[in-house]
Amino acid sequence: MTNPQRVNIGKQHPAPYKALIALSAEVEKATAAAGLDPLLVELLRIRTSQINGCAFCLRMHTRDALKKGENPDRIAVLPAWGETDYFSETDRAALRLTEAITRVPDGHVSDEDYNAAAAVLTADQVSAIAWLATVMNAFNRVATTSRYPVGS
Repeated sequence: MTNPQRVNIGKQHPAPYKALIALSAEVEKATAAAGLDPLLVELLRIRTSQINGCAFCLRMHTRDALKKGENPDRIAVLPAWGETDYFSETDRAALRLTEAITRVPDGHVSDEDYNAAAAVLTADQVSAIAWLATVMNAFNRVATTSRYPVGS
């Protein structure tokens, strides 16, 4: 799966990559300040990476979630979260909003998806989740464009 022709865009232009890392650190602070469970934050990163097909970020955030104590069953059923009883109302609202933001090409963030999230989450939580999804989508695009190695 590696291609020697690929440029690692983070190394080629380190200043924007460092800015993305700094933005990610600020978003991490915002999620904590908004009272979002760190396990949920990892699940949102995983779900975004599942949708985007980013193996590098999937591996990293799955490991991070497990280290933080996430239940492996919740990770296993994450693509079908709506069909399980593993997730709280807050989890479901956050996952729905994250998916809508990640799938913008499928029709933007609909009023239905946004309002469902806003009915459960505080304004700070909605904003923090939106920023988390935005940053995670950016990291997924950096990793997949650069073909960050996974495995072997």
